[in-house]
Amino acid sequence: MPKSYAAALLALILSALPAAAAPVAASGSAPKVLHAFLSTGETGLDPAVASDIASLSLLENLFDPLLRYDYLARPVKLQANTLSAMPTVEDKGLSYTFHLRQDVYFTPDPAFKGAHRQVTAQDYVYSLKRLYDPLLKSPWLFLLEGKIAGDEALKTAFSYDSSIPGLQAVDKFTLRIKLKAADPNFLFYLATPSTGVVAREVIEAYGAQAGNHPVGSGPFLMGRWKHSDQITLLANRDFRPTMFEGRRLPLLDQVDIKIVEEYQSRVLGFLNGEFDFLEQLPESMKDMVLTGDLKPTLKPALVKQGMVLSPFPVLQTYYMWMNMEDPLIGGYSKEKVALRRAIALGYNSGEDVALMKKGLALPAVTPLPPNVLGYDPRYRSPVAYDPALANALLDRYGYRKGADGFRTQPGGKPLTLVMHSESSTVGRLRDELWRKNLNAIGLNVVFKSDKKTEIIKASRLGSVMMFETNWVADFPDGENFYQLLYGPNSGRANYARFNLPAYNQRYEQSRGMGDTPQRTALYNEMAQLIHAYTPWVLLTHPISADLQQPWLRHYRRHPVELTNWRYLDVDAHNPR
Repeated sequence: MPKSYAAALLALILSALPAAAAPVAASGSAPKVLHAFLSTGETGLDPAVASDIASLSLLENLFDPLLRYDYLARPVKLQANTLSAMPTVEDKGLSYTFHLRQDVYFTPDPAFKGAHRQVTAQDYVYSLKRLYDPLLKSPWLFLLEGKIAGDEALKTAFSYDSSIPGLQAVDKFTLRIKLKAADPNFLFYLATPSTGVVAREVIEAYGAQAGNHPVGSGPFLMGRWKHSDQITLLANRDFRPTMFEGRRLPLLDQVDIKIVEEYQSRVLGFLNGEFDFLEQLPESMKDMVLTGDLKPTLKPALVKQGMVLSPFPVLQTYYMWMNMEDPLIGGYSKEKVALRRAIALGYNSGEDVALMKKGLALPAVTPLPPNVLGYDPRYRSPVAYDPALANALLDRYGYRKGADGFRTQPGGKPLTLVMHSESSTVGRLRDELWRKNLNAIGLNVVFKSDKKTEIIKASRLGSVMMFETNWVADFPDGENFYQLLYGPNSGRANYARFNLPAYNQRYEQSRGMGDTPQRTALYNEMAQLIHAYTPWVLLTHPISADLQQPWLRHYRRHPVELTNWRYLDVDAHNPR
């Protein structure tokens, strides 16, 4: 967007905004409503199945895992959620005992036939077993698979009624989990939305439609729901007593959520007061809101309105993956590796950060963003932007240029790359960056635009050649990122379908380690293998410019959890 147009548009918006209101005593009669947005539509609200950020954001507020993160603690710290205390750990980290609170209840649903349904240890046994259900194809199975004692029985002959020694309800409110080997990250897994507790009778009542009938025990319950458009969450007034700064959660009465895919609509909506906060200001809209390049600050007119800027380093990695099973671009032969390596060498990270990200990002060197356990600031990538080397590599391995200036396959057949992309303004801008980079080394590329949810579905089936996406940490440890290229996770989180024995062996070895120099050395070796075989082109780690309205209270971004809605409050007489 031209700066002159952006400035004029901002002036028009500011002229329509109300003046900062003086504090007025709340009457207590008006409901407190948070106005938020999600950047993509939700796919479904089943904890065992959903993996997109929009769905996970909603799941965090509807369902209850055993543990969650302390909202204010930095560095991050786990705390009991539906437990009376943190679990007891015995047998050198192999045995965990969890004592549940006895005041946790599911929200009402016809499946309960009028009963006030209490959450029990057996509900957690059932919910965790669902990750193994072959019919669900859960993308979260990697969290537990091969780790819980006796879980091979669930892999060979799955049944919800079969008993395994590592997952037992000792009594109504006591859960015991035994591991095959100590796992320093195990408790992190039990704080993810995927391990949120569900009731068996609800799942059986709705079957394949369970994701359209979310029934949890969290601080909110589903109100109005127009799929991938508008969602209303209502405060669960039966939510167990949970205090924050002397007040019972949730503080809000309602959360109104819109799906807003276009970047400009998000920013204009925030500036118009339609949204109470904006996380991760789109880079392409930076000039409308911020001034300065090296250290962006909020524009004076917005400061005068009482708006607040909060820069936040996101535990997130953007990458472009390539399907290792695709007949054109996949495989482990030298000529296929050369093609993917050339694509990586042709990616101009400097232009991406400066022009596309507007300086609000760091170039990605490994899958790990800064502040994730296992990140090594000393590591240097052997792959850098070098179109001359990319061209030489393609020449050497037989990718010859034809009369049209585009390269052919080594055997002379046409070579056309197909990259999926999101059907949005930013998606189209990303397409042009990739087109420019790839054409510069003689590679022809066409783009297939669709909604991200549809692209993810196709990716799991192995029918996508290339796609640029991102991963946000489920827990703040390097394992959560390196598992994205672990062979057995192909078709789930491993969209690239990378399956290299040398990588798999190092990943398996690293899983049993804590954050040690030995594990960091293994991570660096895994990064070298990624660079050698290039299933990914590593792109950026974003720096989020977060904005909030003056009437919003208690806002603080958490490094791992996707939402903070249960802790937020709004002035009852805000000028919206």
